Amino acid sequence: MTSSAASNARGPTGVVSITTDYGLADGFVAACHGVIARLAPEMRIIDVTHLVPPGNVRRGATVLAQTVPHLPSGVHVAVVDPGVGTTRRGVALATPGGLLVGPDNGLLLDAAEALGGVTGTVELTNPRWLASRVSATFHGRDVFAPVAARLALGAPLAQAGPPVDPTTLVRLPDPVVRREPDGFVAEVLTVDHFGNVQLAAPADLLAPLPARLLVRPEPDQPVQAADGGERELAAVHGRTFADVPVGALVAHVDSAGKVALSVNGGHAVDLLGAIPGTLLRVRVMASLDADPRHAEETSTVESCRSG
Repeated sequence: MTSSAASNARGPTGVVSITTDYGLADGFVAACHGVIARLAPEMRIIDVTHLVPPGNVRRGATVLAQTVPHLPSGVHVAVVDPGVGTTRRGVALATPGGLLVGPDNGLLLDAAEALGGVTGTVELTNPRWLASRVSATFHGRDVFAPVAARLALGAPLAQAGPPVDPTTLVRLPDPVVRREPDGFVAEVLTVDHFGNVQLAAPADLLAPLPARLLVRPEPDQPVQAADGGERELAAVHGRTFADVPVGALVAHVDSAGKVALSVNGGHAVDLLGAIPGTLLRVRVMASLDADPRHAEETSTVESCRSG
């Protein structure tokens, strides 16, 4: 980003969103709200979530990226920051759809892509934009919140600090997604409040598969299941939860356009034992798979729609 481009980059006014792993039991979120309100009393603040598992940058990045396209154009603060107080940079990213503020640890880049891609980046080093005393452990309050407020009021991005080469930004490893002759293997991205298991697989990997499917973790994968995840479970390729009977497993495309595994009236995470990072194999159920291990699941599948 050139200096002239940075000087012309201004944050859309009126909205700041906040995504953190701060939880709701302490005053951390309120302190961030308070800093923004003192600098910009009329600013609208949208809380995305403060219940990202502590330090789980991948989960925070996923939630942020899947949410910001549906928010008003504004400044989006995200703080899931196990490296707070270290040499990791604080940054602000410009995109066609808004500005992103947070640590340079991979948290912001998926959201930046969802908003049209990074068009400029600065490091947050201007001491006049930060708290007079910056805590080594609370940059959400002392760095990111005051920067976001000033940007949302329309201050030029270049005033926040010097430009950064976007190619030097920290990136999270790409999640595993692999097409197979009879289906696909994909990493679990996240598990939501309802126990739905979201995979990194895009919709086009599920689209050609028939109604009768089998799902199991790949060998030696981390699972939380009494049987070690050794069972291969039957699932139906459906459109929504009610495409299967209560208690049955359905593979569908979720609201973010990813393949998800859900249980009608239940929690797929409990059935599968999968956790974020687990590799799951989804494959076509062939007639030779209909052995006693799958008898209960197969009867459920056969009661659902045909492929």
